[in-house]
Amino acid sequence: MIRRLLAAVLFALTFALVAAAPVAAKSKKAPIVPVAAASMRLSAAIDNDVTHDPGNVLFLDLSNGGRVAIRLVPAWAPAHVERIKTLTAQGFYNGIIFHRVIEGFMAQTGDPTGTGQGGSQLPDLKAEFNGVPHLRGTVSMARTDLPDTANSQFFIVFYPRFALDRKYTNFGRVIGGMQYADAIERGEPPANPTKILQASLASDHKPQPAAVASPAAAPITASQLNTSTSH
Repeated sequence: MIRRLLAAVLFALTFALVAAAPVAAKSKKAPIVPVAAASMRLSAAIDNDVTHDPGNVLFLDLSNGGRVAIRLVPAWAPAHVERIKTLTAQGFYNGIIFHRVIEGFMAQTGDPTGTGQGGSQLPDLKAEFNGVPHLRGTVSMARTDLPDTANSQFFIVFYPRFALDRKYTNFGRVIGGMQYADAIERGEPPANPTKILQASLASDHKPQPAAVASPAAAPITASQLNTSTSH
């Protein structure tokens, strides 16, 4: 009788332990995170080496004599990066001015009309707003008051402007030549606007073009130094 009782107790304990094992294993698993939420956790860190992944490094050769290097980040905004690459390959940005440049804020370009009202022949893009902050050197897409209206215009941020986060599509950051971006002529529009002489990808290996020299001042003649008015 005692043997039967002990056997029954041992069987019950064994069954209880076996039944409890899967529950304990589940409790050790990490909680399930929705895919959509995980995808929003984008790193703001970028690679500053222009020799790395040259197909995602945009060069802007400016009329002020400098070359600005921009790291394009497809993980932040894949469609916008692809649009910039497409227009660059077409030579779209060559010769376009920075038409709106605000001290302490940003420099905007990408409009072939130079008025801020134009764009490319390609359709407008659907917004890819993200949580990557608008830091100094951020390159972000311009748009109208409607979210899905970015096309070809973009701007370079001079100083952090976090109010733009999740409202404008941040797609890259300056990784070289920020001093030349800082030197872009101010104005809305500037009296003597800075121009993009050439836009290219680092993978294209295009040499930097010569800067456009400012017109030389007319020489002063002897007659201009003479005056009949006494001082």
